[in-house]
Amino acid sequence: MPALAVDAATPVAHAFASCDAARFPAPLMAGPAADKPEEAAWSADLSAALYNVDGWGAPYFFVNDDGDVAVRPHGAATLPGQEIDLAKVVAKAAGPREAGGLGLPMPLLVRFPDVLRHRVETLNAAFDYAVRSTGYGSRYQGVYPVKCNQDRYVVEDIVEFGEPFRFGLEAGSKPELLLAMSCLVARGNPDALLVCNGYKDDGYVSLALMARTMGLNAVIVLEQEEELDIVVEASRRLGVRPVVGMRAKLRTKHAGHFGSTSGEKGKFGLNAAQILSVVTKLKAMGMVDCLQLLHFHIGSQIPTTALLSDGVGEAAQIYCELARLGADMRVIDVGGGLGIDYDGTHSAQTDMSVAYSLEEYAVAVVAAVGRVCDRKGVPHPIVCSESGRALVSHHSVLVFEAFSATAPGQLDAATAYLLDELTDDCRADYRNVMAAAVRGDYDTCGLYADQLKRRSAEQFKEGVLGLEHLAAVDAFCEIVARGMGAPEPPRTYHINLSVFTSLPDMWAIGQQFPIIPIQRLQERPAVDGVLSDLTCDSDGKVCEFIGGRHSLPLHELPTHATRGYYLGMFLGGAYQEALGGLHNLFGGPSVVRVSQSDGPHCFAVTRAAAGPSCADVLRAMQHEPEVMFEVLKQRTDDATAASLARAFGAMPYLVFDPEAAVMSSGESSGMSSDSEGSAAGAAEEDDDEWEFMRGLTV
Repeated sequence: MPALAVDAATPVAHAFASCDAARFPAPLMAGPAADKPEEAAWSADLSAALYNVDGWGAPYFFVNDDGDVAVRPHGAATLPGQEIDLAKVVAKAAGPREAGGLGLPMPLLVRFPDVLRHRVETLNAAFDYAVRSTGYGSRYQGVYPVKCNQDRYVVEDIVEFGEPFRFGLEAGSKPELLLAMSCLVARGNPDALLVCNGYKDDGYVSLALMARTMGLNAVIVLEQEEELDIVVEASRRLGVRPVVGMRAKLRTKHAGHFGSTSGEKGKFGLNAAQILSVVTKLKAMGMVDCLQLLHFHIGSQIPTTALLSDGVGEAAQIYCELARLGADMRVIDVGGGLGIDYDGTHSAQTDMSVAYSLEEYAVAVVAAVGRVCDRKGVPHPIVCSESGRALVSHHSVLVFEAFSATAPGQLDAATAYLLDELTDDCRADYRNVMAAAVRGDYDTCGLYADQLKRRSAEQFKEGVLGLEHLAAVDAFCEIVARGMGAPEPPRTYHINLSVFTSLPDMWAIGQQFPIIPIQRLQERPAVDGVLSDLTCDSDGKVCEFIGGRHSLPLHELPTHATRGYYLGMFLGGAYQEALGGLHNLFGGPSVVRVSQSDGPHCFAVTRAAAGPSCADVLRAMQHEPEVMFEVLKQRTDDATAASLARAFGAMPYLVFDPEAAVMSSGESSGMSSDSEGSAAGAAEEDDDEWEFMRGLTV
C-alpha cells in the first residue's frame, strides 16, 4: 500500500458536488481522460466501416445515406430504387394497424425470398462457370439439405428457384423425407436428385423406395454397412429396384469445430474395408449396378480450397475405384462445407470465416474431380453438393429491440456527503484517493480506490455500513476510474429476445453472427455494450462479437417516451430456427416475407405471421391452455377474465406502449414494438378474444 496517509479527522472539501467527473481535481482531469482528441463528424460510411458491413454483408447488405441498414435483394444486380430499407420494413411490420402497420409483436424475423433466389442462381452459375472453364465433361446438379432450414416456404422457394437447374433436396430423417417428396412432386424438376441421408430403418427405406415409384430420383445413401440388408429386403418386398449411394469416411478433415464429424473417427460413413464389403455383397446379389453415387463430407465451414481439393481428390479416387469394381457410378456428392464469411475477414484463421469465394470453391471441386478421373480414365461424374448454409444464411434477418441499459455511476451532492459517514479507515482511504488525485499520482489513486471499495464491502457485510453508503462508494470509485482514463466497462443492453430460442448456436457452440443497429448509423455509436436477454439464465447473453470484440459499439438509448432501438442479427438463416428451444417458454419470433416491388418503399410484405402465443408454447409442454383458462376465470370477474384470455393469446415477449415505440432517430417513423393484434390491441376485440378462448373449452 502507498506510504501516503491522511488523518481521517482532517476536513476535506467535496470534489463531487455534481454527478460526474467534471469536478474532479484538475491534475487528474489533465491526465489520460483529458487526452482524447476532439471528435470528428460521424457518417453512415464510418459506421459501415466500424461494423465491417461491406466485409460480411456484400453483396446484399449495406448502410444507406439515411443511416439505416438496407438490402440489395438481387445482390450486385440490384438497380437504384430497388434497395429495401430494413428500418422501413420493421416500421411496416411492427407499427400499429391504425397507422398502416401490421401490428406484429417483436422480435421479428424478416425473410427476403429475392435474396434466396439470387443465392440459388449464383451457386449454379459458379459451378456452370467452373465446368466450362475447366473443360469438365459432365455437369453440376446440387441439392438443398433441408435440415438447414425446414420452413415450408424456404424449401418451396428453393425447389421453385432451382427447377431450371435440376436442383433437388437432401433429407436426413423421415419427416424431412416426407416434406422433400411432397415438394419435389409438386414443384421439382423430374431430374432433380432426392438424396436420402441419415440413419435408416425399414420405414425410412420404404419411403425412399416409394419415392422412386412416384417418379422421383431418390438415392438411398448407406451410412452404415448394415443398412444394405434393410435396403435389399425392402426393395424385394415392394418390388422396387433401389438406387444406392455410399458415404465414405475420408482421411481428410479439418481441425476446426465443424471438422469433428469428418475423418476416420467421424460419426457417419463407411471405411475402406466396409466399402469393399458392400460392393462384394451387391455383386453376389446381382445388384452392383444399383450403386451409383458416392457421398462424403469433410465438415462445415471448410476454411481453404487447398483442404477442399485434398478431400475431393481423395473421394474422387474412391469413386474411380468403385467404377473399376463394376459399380454403375454416376454422381459424386461432395456434401456440405461451402462456408460463410461471418466476420468479413476472408481468412482461414477461425470458424467464422473462409479464405475463398463461391467461384473459387466451385472451381476447386470441379478441377479436383476432373483431374483424378482423367488420370484413371473414368468418365466425369455429375457433381452434386449439399451447400445449405451458403444458400439460406443471407436470406433472413432477425430484428429485436434493446429496451433498457445499465447507466454509468452517478454521484450527486446529497449522496456524496454520505462519504463523510463512513468509518474512520474508509474515510482515510477516501481522502488518500483525493490527495493522490491532486498530485496526479494515478497509480496510487487507483490503489486507494480499490482498497476503499474492498473495505466498504467488508464493512457492509458486517452491518457497519448501510446500503446507501455502499452505493455512494461504488459511484465514487467508478468516477475515479473514469477520471483516470480507465476504459469504461461495457454497459449491459437488455434485449427483447431469447438467445436460447433465436440464437442457439451462440450459446451452444460459440458461433458468432454479425449484430449491428439497423438505424441511427449516421450517428457515432459511443457506448460499448453487451446484450442480455429476457431469460432467467446467466448464459442468456451475447458478449462475444465478430472481429474479436468483447463488446459492441452502440448508441445511447432513446428516452423512455421514445422507445425503439432496434438491432439486427444477420447471416442466421441456417439452423437457428430448428435448433431453438423453449427456455422460459419464449417461442419463436414473428415472421414476414418481403419481396422487392415497384411501390414507393420498394418492397411488399407477401406474408406475415405473429410468433407462437403463450398458449402455443404451453401446449408444446403438454399443458392445456383452455383448461387453465377455465380454472383461472372461476376466481375473477369478467373484465379480468378477458385480460387473462388476451394473455394466453399474446406472445411471451415484452410489449411496450405503441405511442412510445418510435424510431430512436429523434423523429417518429411509426416503428412500434406493440403487439396489438396478439396482445389485445383495440378494446372492441376484447369480447371476441374472450369468447374465442371460452369456445375452445366447449
